[in-house]
Amino acid sequence: MAAAKAAGLLSGTNISLSARVSRQLIDRAKIRSGVASTTDLVEYALAKVALEDDFGARLVGRKGTIPPDIALGA
Repeated sequence: MAAAKAAGLLSGTNISLSARVSRQLIDRAKIRSGVASTTDLVEYALAKVALEDDFGARLVGRKGTIPPDIALGA
């Protein structure tokens, strides 16, 4: 949440959000995250998605881009 705050994602106007979600999903997510409030849980989950890096996808996208004649290692 500190990273989301630093990125300016927690400032500005709040909106009301409504969704139908499985009680079991909410309960399990609260246990795993340690977040007690449903509102805080939704904010936490959205922040994780918003800040998720794409390192894996970028790494895979670079496959084959290093010339084979470059000596890697010693």
